[in-house]
Amino acid sequence: MKYALVTGAYGGMGYSTVKELVSHGYTVFALDKKVKEKEDNVVPIEVDVTDAKSVKSAFRSVCAVTDELATVIHFAGVYMLDSLVEIPDEDFERIFKINLYGAFYVNKVFMPLLKSGSKIIMTTSELAPLDPLPFTGIYSVTKSALDKYAYSLKMELQLLGVSVSVIRAGAVSTGMLGVSTAALDKFCQKTTNYECNAKRFKKIVESVESKCVPPEKIAKKTLKILNKKSPKFAYSVNRNKLLLLFNVLPSSLQFWAIKKILKK
Repeated sequence: MKYALVTGAYGGMGYSTVKELVSHGYTVFALDKKVKEKEDNVVPIEVDVTDAKSVKSAFRSVCAVTDELATVIHFAGVYMLDSLVEIPDEDFERIFKINLYGAFYVNKVFMPLLKSGSKIIMTTSELAPLDPLPFTGIYSVTKSALDKYAYSLKMELQLLGVSVSVIRAGAVSTGMLGVSTAALDKFCQKTTNYECNAKRFKKIVESVESKCVPPEKIAKKTLKILNKKSPKFAYSVNRNKLLLLFNVLPSSLQFWAIKKILKK
């Protein structure tokens, strides 16, 4: 019996991956803040990944079933869009706790169940290796931090025979895109410093997010990584060509272009 643990298991990418894993013989511990009814080979566990005590409670529930996990897969995350001089303090702290601390807590607590040959997979973002754009900075910073954390973790866990990989996903047709649009609308309405700029930026974001892939593509990529004997560190899905081209420009040209496009 192969056991997998998935965080953010009832979101778009998470639930698609749960179903893909079950169809290939896994029993899945599905962790999320809100869970569904138990299904065949799916064990739902309510957990707040930002709360160490909650994660430890989930660990005890898993240990009641098995003492070994083939993989830990991270989809728990939150999207946020705001300016770095207007974002509320509690939002700044919240996005770091969900996008970075959550993965840290889960990996640390569940490490005793990961044996040589086990795999950890974390979903970062296509933005992680790129220079941040205005207003997406807070999201980019947390995903970049998660990406760097994953790289550091791979450096360490390779010594124990545990593999660590990241999926740098671009736009995926999940509820997250709706959240993104709502966040941008909210920001455009509330900002006092960037009103005109934000409206222009919204057109750019909508153009980028219109080219999205279904969550099943992420699920299949996850399974492919699990089936590899020696997975590489980073896998990209649906990277945006315009963002890649923009990132090739020297920093001075990037700053100039953004100022030209967005400045009042």
